[in-house]
Amino acid sequence: MSNVVSLQSLRDVRKAEADDTEYKARILGMDKLELLEEMVAFQQERSSTGHLTLSMMIRGRILFKALEQNAETQELLLLTRSYRRHLEFELAEFVKNGRLSESG
Repeated sequence: MSNVVSLQSLRDVRKAEADDTEYKARILGMDKLELLEEMVAFQQERSSTGHLTLSMMIRGRILFKALEQNAETQELLLLTRSYRRHLEFELAEFVKNGRLSESG
């Protein structure tokens, strides 16, 4: 397995993370219902876009981490953890390959 990464992609991810500090603050201030509404909005955006953008991956990771931490049912915990891990995989692939995957 190769440890080579795209430095430009890594810079892009770090810039996107820095740009989304306001989103993170907004998410941390949401209650459980607002988080679930944000999840629905995220999924609708993902569906209408047809693929994950870098910004969507960063915001999704923030959102699903917050949902995971606030999950009251085992089902929601498993769903949010699974989707957060998927987003982390997509981000790692982006850093490694220097582009977004077609399946994202």
